[in-house]
Amino acid sequence: MSRTVIRGGLVITAAEEMHADVLVEGEQVVALAATGSDAAGAWTADRLIDATGLYVIPGGVDAHTHMQLPFGGTEASDTFETGTRAAAFGGTTTIVDFAVQSVGSSLRAGLDAWHEKAAGVCAVDYGFHMIMADVNESSLKEMDLLVGEGVTSFKLFMAYPGVFYSDDGKILRAMQHGAANGGLVMMHAENGIAIDVLVAQALAAGHTDPRYHGEVRRELLEAEATHRAIKLAQVAGSPLYVVHVSAASAVAELAKARDEGLPVFGETCPQYLYLSTDNLAEPGFEGAKYVCSTPLRPREHQAALWRGLRTDDLQVVSTDHCPFCFAGQKELGRGDFSKIPNGLPGVENRMDLLHQAVLDGHLTRRRWIEIACAAPARMFGLYPRKGTVAPGADADLVVYDPAAEQTVSAATHHMNVDYSAYEGRRLTGRARTVLSRGTVVVDDGVYLGRPGHGRYQQRTTCQYL
Repeated sequence: MSRTVIRGGLVITAAEEMHADVLVEGEQVVALAATGSDAAGAWTADRLIDATGLYVIPGGVDAHTHMQLPFGGTEASDTFETGTRAAAFGGTTTIVDFAVQSVGSSLRAGLDAWHEKAAGVCAVDYGFHMIMADVNESSLKEMDLLVGEGVTSFKLFMAYPGVFYSDDGKILRAMQHGAANGGLVMMHAENGIAIDVLVAQALAAGHTDPRYHGEVRRELLEAEATHRAIKLAQVAGSPLYVVHVSAASAVAELAKARDEGLPVFGETCPQYLYLSTDNLAEPGFEGAKYVCSTPLRPREHQAALWRGLRTDDLQVVSTDHCPFCFAGQKELGRGDFSKIPNGLPGVENRMDLLHQAVLDGHLTRRRWIEIACAAPARMFGLYPRKGTVAPGADADLVVYDPAAEQTVSAATHHMNVDYSAYEGRRLTGRARTVLSRGTVVVDDGVYLGRPGHGRYQQRTTCQYL
């Protein structure tokens, strides 16, 4: 069994910071000892990694990605191979993607199809949530079976009528089942029925540019749906996790519910923290690059999101990584914003954007690790195997250079998409060496991993309940 020692770094977890050496045997962390101590000095190793002046952090856990997702007549441009390789370059060593049930089909068929896409090609470890597009007696029974197999979270949509949409009755039934079997319901909270009316009215008035995507998906319709989802969960006695929260008023609904002691959780994404409707309104058709749902909001919403992350009214930052190339994919919506495929690339940028937030004073270093590594691992039943640096944990480790400067660009990123949502943004901080279960997969900008190293992760139920 190979032994690796990472020496001299500042180990940062959600709980503490310490100058310590880390001993890895095979795929696991087996010991930490104070740098310079007799215990650390006695360790022998096949590989020594010098982390002097650098951080040693857990590999990131991105709990919301969409590799190879069919959407809007096309498919997300990152495969599980390219997307997980890009994740590794960005210091993320576990993703949880979404298997999709098609209307009229079974959960099992959807899950099997996603297993087939991911098997043998992933650079880092992966798990699955299950999108429920067809809530009926059969799929509700399947929920119980999937929880037993380690698929312990189920996403429902209040948006996208005719595609993923579930009405309140179906949502309530799924929540009741989740309350009984331990499955966590994840909610896309937007009032899709009302949004479709506004879309039709905007197009009829000749408003076809990308910026209208943000204008019709009103903040109030996110807040209303968030409120309704909370009340349905309350009726069901169920926990609730609201995905990609973008609006200040939606954060307020979550905060109020949590103040009442309800098991309600929220996630936001880097695009809502750093981008805004200004991007959607970029001239020509450039705004199409920034079309995602929930949509980007006016810049003044960002303060509420940062505050929610500091106060723990938002617990997780995921990417909702769902890339579509500008050429040939986003362009499907020229002349009709409603036909622009919804989604942004970001799986490679998340850890660095959040480190920049530490430097900018929005977050502490430990909170950075909490929202990017530990909390998603706990939320989705992967902790303490993932999300921390501790004996017994998988050796998913990042030697992180907090002083490295970079300029984000499609010319240098590894995601399989022809633009960057953060093009030209200067960031300080970058992963130098990335280990996945003890294997170095990225070192100093060079990919050393291989397709198929990444392993499927069965998950336990939410550890916050």
